[in-house]
Amino acid sequence: MARRKQVAPLHSQPSNFNEGAPESPDQGWKRSAGNIYLSNAASNGVLEKTEKAMSSPRPDNPSPLHAMEQAGLIQLVICVAGIYVSFLSWAILQERIFTTHYGPQISSASTFKYSVFLNTIQSSFAALSGYIYLLTSHRSSTHTPAIFPTSRILFPLLLVAITSSLASPFGYASLAHIDYITYILAKSCKLLPVMFLHLTIFRKRYPLYKYLVVLLVTAGVAVFTLHHPSAKKKSSSSSSSSVNNNSLWGLSLLGINLLFDGLTNSTQDHIFSSFRSYSGPQMMVAQNLLSTFLTTTYLFLSPILAVHTPIFSLLNLPPSTNNELSSALTFIRAHPAVGKDIVFFAICGAVGQIFIYYTLAHFSSLLLVTVTVTRKMLTMLLSVVWFGHRLSGMQWVGVGLVFGGVGAEGWIQRREKAAKERAKKMEMGKKGL
Repeated sequence: MARRKQVAPLHSQPSNFNEGAPESPDQGWKRSAGNIYLSNAASNGVLEKTEKAMSSPRPDNPSPLHAMEQAGLIQLVICVAGIYVSFLSWAILQERIFTTHYGPQISSASTFKYSVFLNTIQSSFAALSGYIYLLTSHRSSTHTPAIFPTSRILFPLLLVAITSSLASPFGYASLAHIDYITYILAKSCKLLPVMFLHLTIFRKRYPLYKYLVVLLVTAGVAVFTLHHPSAKKKSSSSSSSSVNNNSLWGLSLLGINLLFDGLTNSTQDHIFSSFRSYSGPQMMVAQNLLSTFLTTTYLFLSPILAVHTPIFSLLNLPPSTNNELSSALTFIRAHPAVGKDIVFFAICGAVGQIFIYYTLAHFSSLLLVTVTVTRKMLTMLLSVVWFGHRLSGMQWVGVGLVFGGVGAEGWIQRREKAAKERAKKMEMGKKGL
């Protein structure tokens, strides 16, 4: 009787998420038409089906796959909750810091307007938190990836730090002329500056739906701004025109902020496409470290720069006779409550960034698209409830146009990404056969 050749035993290959972001939350396993396969079985030229063995686990011996899925579900809930809690708290603190009058007197002197000082605190917290995350995520590795792996990456990273450091002062300066709800709505569409840069510089073309999204968001912001209640309360034409001019100036400053945001995002995309092994945590540490260096340098040189730079008055920055660092510290000593808000603001921003990078590393980017869109909507609603903003009927129409466009973009992106992932899985399945 002929002997049968023994089938090679299965060896489970654990997922290693530290080597880069996975294409799906199921890295380490392959799924095909509802069947589950061990990913390393393809190296033997065959896919060993294990669904039958795992479909009927004994009550006293739970399935390893079931335990893995439960752990993944818990991680998913923690990531989504972490992003929501961190960035919703961050947004509330941001509005409180720049719009609340600290102290008993309501005047311009009782509002915090030291945006570069705030950015320095935030970036230093984010750099430290990112480095701790980088170390802990590579505990099993023999070495921790370098923050600056090659000299060629220094220039694009420095460009990211410069554009991100320049963006915030323009955005915060716009809050002196527009309310925070308008600020949130205009910031909800990152597509506008990215499309503008790619159309003008890279001559790139986009599908029709992206132009429609930009049109909806622009129309929504315009409707919301034109029907602002403060404009209706002004009876004289001169006062009304003054309010409109302030709103236009605030939107112009916010447009510059969005343009710098677009430059930051485009440069980050270039870095990740040019340096494939460069990870999100490395980017987080490098960008915030360089930003902290740049803004700290500015804080010490601001008295010299402010005297000869007229742009400081446009950005509503402190008088040129004062050092922003000393002025900010004096303000905090006079109003200790703002110091606590700044610390919690920096912590929420740093923790939120870690949750985002962790989500990208362990789950599909489809999840992040959904979370990002819904987070922006919740931020606006929370601001309305928390700070007692009153919106007119037409303003709610503007809100609907903005988030309708952003939501449509997110839904289409989900479909496109899902189609790409299915195509990749089908291609991998064909190669394994």
